[in-house]
Amino acid sequence: MSQKVRILVAKPGLDGHDRGAKVVARALRDAGFEVIYTGLHQTPEMIAAAAVQEDVDAVGLSIMSGAHNTLFPAVVDALRAKGAGDVKVFGGGIIPDEDFARLRDAGVSGIFTPGTPLAEIIQWVTAHVTPAA
Repeated sequence: MSQKVRILVAKPGLDGHDRGAKVVARALRDAGFEVIYTGLHQTPEMIAAAAVQEDVDAVGLSIMSGAHNTLFPAVVDALRAKGAGDVKVFGGGIIPDEDFARLRDAGVSGIFTPGTPLAEIIQWVTAHVTPAA
């Protein structure tokens, strides 16, 4: 039996809007992935600790507050600090196109904006995330 990809979905920072994160988490779960949702108001360190504890293959972040340039790289750095630099990080929310290159350079593998079809996110995860052996 092949192992399922494990994904942690998290809401970093003070952003209180989690509908999108819940919709994506459910779509990923319905597509056959194992999904852990951490809830609102998570610090990068809390997200990284949960990712290590849950032994996930990827972390999906959702942000609407505009703090993506700070919080997404902080999650990548926190994962690296915990020896989990191999965990793929992807994210979505209100992210201007001009910020994509900066986020990718910081280690964010996939970036999705409002209106991205759920099937596209599922397809990206399928193509870019493999379960740990």
